[in-house]
Amino acid sequence: MMHDILLAALWLAGAFGCLFMLFAAVLIWSSTRPQPAAEPAPDLTILKPLHGNEAGLYENLSSFCEQDYSGAVQIVFGVENPNDPAIAVVERLRAAYPGKALELVVEPRAVGSNPKVANLINMSGRIAHDVIVLADSDIRVRRDYLACLVGALGRQSGGAVSCPYYGISTGSLWSHLAQLTIDSHFLPGVVVGARLKLSQPCLGSTIALRRSSLAAIGGFEPLADCLADDYVLGELLRERGEPVSVLSFAVGHVCAESSIVELWRHELRWALTIRTVDPLGYLGWAVTHAFPLALIAWLLGGGWPAVGLAAAALACRTVLIFATERGYGLPPHPYWLIPVRDLLSFAVFVAGFVARDVSWRGHHYELMSEGILKPDRRSRPP
Repeated sequence: MMHDILLAALWLAGAFGCLFMLFAAVLIWSSTRPQPAAEPAPDLTILKPLHGNEAGLYENLSSFCEQDYSGAVQIVFGVENPNDPAIAVVERLRAAYPGKALELVVEPRAVGSNPKVANLINMSGRIAHDVIVLADSDIRVRRDYLACLVGALGRQSGGAVSCPYYGISTGSLWSHLAQLTIDSHFLPGVVVGARLKLSQPCLGSTIALRRSSLAAIGGFEPLADCLADDYVLGELLRERGEPVSVLSFAVGHVCAESSIVELWRHELRWALTIRTVDPLGYLGWAVTHAFPLALIAWLLGGGWPAVGLAAAALACRTVLIFATERGYGLPPHPYWLIPVRDLLSFAVFVAGFVARDVSWRGHHYELMSEGILKPDRRSRPP
């Protein structure tokens, strides 16, 4: 009896996962970019925390310097180590864009255990304009990025606007696998959640808000020890009654993973972040792993019907990735990696239930209750 119930549950979950992928494909295919900001566009400050000369860093940062935006743009870069190789990349940018307001903050002082937030706190004293854009160092954008982002912010009263991201591969096997998990797992989940208003996440890839909103929540200091700093920022704004919107367009995330260890640590940190902020939602995410669930059903004696479900799951995943390519104007993905990617994603999902340690940019942490990061003995000093 229990065996039959388990097989039926796996079948239902796998079938639902296939329907989810097809539904997500339709939503992504129909995505439209928001309208650019009205003239005159407000002046703004971009905050860019940096750490090391990661793959594609110069191209990522250059994309923020080459915006079709009429307002004044100040870009503040921040590092914690005076010997950080990212400094040379900033100096190269300054030479290439002499007319741009590019500033660099080098400050080893760290407030809290989250290195990115500590960097933002150190940079915050250099903010010159009312509109603030936070963007990670591995993000690459198109020329209308700022105009669309600020336009959306201007059409709502206070709060913040954010947007999801697609993957950009550097060409290695591990980078391709990282790109696939973003484009076929993460991005569809964000799109479906936002369009159905099941969730309105605040994603650290891009957050735009006004200076007054940031000051009202106490600046960046309340986020200093949080793993999911972007989520907490959004929640603090919502508690004040300020909206947080997820836009329909996406930015690029350069997948710089160069080994299986780096890939695993990065994806496990993402899994822990999601599990921390939404435990029930994380549990429900099991149904999106249709291919591994079908294989488990086959191993439990599901026979050829389970094999058919597995084939259908791979077909639906292929359709979803194809829709992502067309919806966001992306080059073709390595489709032959889809089965490997789905099995690896399921392994990360399972590990996310039991893992407690986080590795992040050379720092190691123990994840405490409510998503608080506690440095462990392996962490090197900042």
